[in-house]
Amino acid sequence: MSRKDLEALQLERLKRIARYCYDNVKFYHDKFDAQGVNPDRIKTLSDIQYLPVTTKADLRDNYPFGLFAVPRKKIVRIHASSGTTGKPTVVGYTKNDLEMWSDVMARLITAAGVGDEDIAQICFGYGLFTGALGLHYGLEKVGATVVPSSSGNSEKQIMLMKDFGTTTLIATPTYALYLGELAHELGYKLEDFKLRIGLFGSEAASQEMRAKIEEKLGLFATDNYGMSELIGPGVSGECEYRDGLHISEDHFYPEVLDPKTLEPKKEGEVGELVVTTLTKEGMPLLRYRTRDLTRINYTPCRCGRTTARMDKIMGRSDDMIKLKGVNVFPSQIESVLMPMSQISPHYMLYVRREGYADTLEVQVELVDGSLLERYSDLEKLQQTIRAKLRTVLGIDAKVTLVQPKTIERFQGKAKRVVDLR
Repeated sequence: MSRKDLEALQLERLKRIARYCYDNVKFYHDKFDAQGVNPDRIKTLSDIQYLPVTTKADLRDNYPFGLFAVPRKKIVRIHASSGTTGKPTVVGYTKNDLEMWSDVMARLITAAGVGDEDIAQICFGYGLFTGALGLHYGLEKVGATVVPSSSGNSEKQIMLMKDFGTTTLIATPTYALYLGELAHELGYKLEDFKLRIGLFGSEAASQEMRAKIEEKLGLFATDNYGMSELIGPGVSGECEYRDGLHISEDHFYPEVLDPKTLEPKKEGEVGELVVTTLTKEGMPLLRYRTRDLTRINYTPCRCGRTTARMDKIMGRSDDMIKLKGVNVFPSQIESVLMPMSQISPHYMLYVRREGYADTLEVQVELVDGSLLERYSDLEKLQQTIRAKLRTVLGIDAKVTLVQPKTIERFQGKAKRVVDLR
């Protein structure tokens, strides 16, 4: 679809969803009235600036069903976030929402190169988390054979991967990396598997981590992006060129805004991704603040798709660590650690306040534990890591090297930052 035609479709859907939210969701009705906005004010796409923004706090304040736009009997499925910081954020789907979800997932799965000849093993946990079922229905729509192995029981996962001839792995990047390490420890060789494509999501991963996963599992790793509040996975995903994640713009209208002022960023500038769901019935969201930092490229891709592409998430505006006036993202630290052969890809970040100063400790696993007994070599490695971190971050960090296998392995989203301030 040409950009002109796509924008015409987006405007038509934006007008409809603004009116739909005003008429069917009390939260939005009150927000529009409080801001003195009439949904009929939307005449051009740029008029989206007049619509209210929505935050995760709004979802929690309206827990559990306060943002539903249809009677509860029309909701055929409910998902929810993990709720680690309070009440979970709840999302509801109509039958049409589920059909749209499987459609956008089928697009991304196809773009990554997966089809009806593939055997796809889903190592996401099934349940209220959207990842597993989102991929499941999209994979079935393209005709792939789905192995819903869920998360955990890692040795069995690897056995099934070998015995079933799994070609496509669905997991978090962290868990995929762990499976690759465990397979090696158990004596498996790359030629024991038929893996060729990874569909990874649910957490950000640096290019360096992706390279490690590809090396350990012998597959082509792709990213996909989404979040429960918007739909689950399915907002965007990579094609075979991996030159940005194609956004399903006919269903999700993206903006890139300044996280502080909410002013639009210029094309190509980094800012916070704000997304409006254009076609959701059960729980539509206007201008949802994802807190994820990225930029958008509107030029057509070499693959022939004309949808805009977003960069891999660079970090989260609310996950950013602020130290001594410097903004630090875990992805920056990961980019330093991953290429170094003496340390494993597993690390933890501890932020503390000592006196009036904030400090950062980077705890990293050694590949060879005997290095802990060779003090001069250990000190040299610590200094090397510390110097590289200082160059990238602009601040000094304490580096602690620990025995192999002592840092937690995550089967779901990795939680690498422990803020003890």
